[in-house]
Amino acid sequence: MGVKVLLPTALRVYANGQDTVSVEGKKVGDVLRNLIAGYPQLRAHLLDDDGNVRNFVNVYLNEDHIKGAALTDTACKDVYEVVLVPALAGGAVDVSSEK
Repeated sequence: MGVKVLLPTALRVYANGQDTVSVEGKKVGDVLRNLIAGYPQLRAHLLDDDGNVRNFVNVYLNEDHIKGAALTDTACKDVYEVVLVPALAGGAVDVSSEK
């Protein structure tokens, strides 16, 4: 049994519509590499040209946000969930002044 990876709605289209996939890996970096090996279309959405996790992609191991060097080196166990959360951009329009 692998590590459970939860995919947000926006990325599910690149993983055959699945919201959760099971991926093997002893470290988060291994899990991400194996996820992309199984679903190559995810690469452009998760990794930059140098193979690093994109700045706007947040990675959680269970409920802990991991980043920096810990991102790929953090150990996983089968009981862990890896959650990928792309940051959203945008804002609200102030309609209070519109007439």
